[in-house]
Amino acid sequence: MWTTDGQRGPDIWIRGPVPAPDPVPPPHPPVATPRRFSWVATHGGAGSTTLAAVYGGHDCGRGWPGAGDPPSVLLVARTHATGLESALRALEAFRRGGAPQGLDLDAVVIVADAPGRLPRPLVQRVREIESVIDVYRVPWVADWRLGDLAGGPPRETQPLSRLTGAAAGRAR
Repeated sequence: MWTTDGQRGPDIWIRGPVPAPDPVPPPHPPVATPRRFSWVATHGGAGSTTLAAVYGGHDCGRGWPGAGDPPSVLLVARTHATGLESALRALEAFRRGGAPQGLDLDAVVIVADAPGRLPRPLVQRVREIESVIDVYRVPWVADWRLGDLAGGPPRETQPLSRLTGAAAGRAR
């Protein structure tokens, strides 16, 4: 022991051999598993069944996820005026507590209702939705209209594919 100004200092001497520290097992790299989502259609014909089949996850149709369903929610709407309006209503319902407790609203997925560009008024509606939540866009896929889901997600949807853990790459 040593003293300074009458106070005792730390005991720095160790008596006897110092035991070797227990070996620390090497850390296991975390295994990343894709997050599961519940696809919730904001209107009939939104495409939640197709998206669940292509990207994985649970199709809730037009209802909220129930017990045992993934609590992470992706709202689905078409890009026509009625579809975008229904997405805004569903967002408002979620904001006001109209959804069951314990759900996480992760994003809105808008599915093209026709090939080509959106008219300006619809682009403005999409921007309105984007101002409050993440929006993922899915282009028109003619094969899906015919029921052919075998080609996987379109290349343009790589951000959505990363989110859901689906393999993107279909050439369009």
